[in-house]
Amino acid sequence: MPSRLSIHRPSPTTALFTVSNASPRRTITSKLLFCLEILLRILLFAFVLLVNAACARHLLFPPDSNGVIPWGDVWASKVGVLACRIADRQSLQPIGAASVLVGYMVIRKGYTEESLLVIRGLGVQTSTSSATYFKTASTRFIPTTQIQDIVIHEAFKGFEVRFYLAIIVEGESDVVVVFPNLLPGRLILEDVWKGSRKCLYAKS
Repeated sequence: MPSRLSIHRPSPTTALFTVSNASPRRTITSKLLFCLEILLRILLFAFVLLVNAACARHLLFPPDSNGVIPWGDVWASKVGVLACRIADRQSLQPIGAASVLVGYMVIRKGYTEESLLVIRGLGVQTSTSSATYFKTASTRFIPTTQIQDIVIHEAFKGFEVRFYLAIIVEGESDVVVVFPNLLPGRLILEDVWKGSRKCLYAKS
């Protein structure tokens, strides 16, 4: 999915530039499909947990247990019977490996979102989303006093020339690359470069 740029300016002194390769969800159909995808992920994860519970059902979840969950009805249901069949026919090793794989697929986002927040008089903050839903994004704040310049560089990646937006920080030998994972095209970088410099250095 190609990267897309969105710009949000809540005030003349603040600008947020976000680059994402996620599918756009502007229509009702796309939003419904996204909700359906989340629902299917939840159901798949719940079934994986049920299969793991079925592996130890004779010890931990007997049918005649008097708990909050009526395990007798659970194991007698169609889904419960299927989970028990899988647990009885497979050993713990393949079930454990499949559970880890399915669990990662369920919590994996499948897209990347990176942003640059510019606040005049304070500095800039770069952010990169995590690969999973349960991990927060990695961020870094650079004060205005440490920013020497914001530039567009070019470098070789394989056999092609790629452009990237970089922040030159005082006292650091390496530049801070903005949007390091997505590396959007030059047109997007030029829009971010112009907008960030205008927001950061323009006179009030």
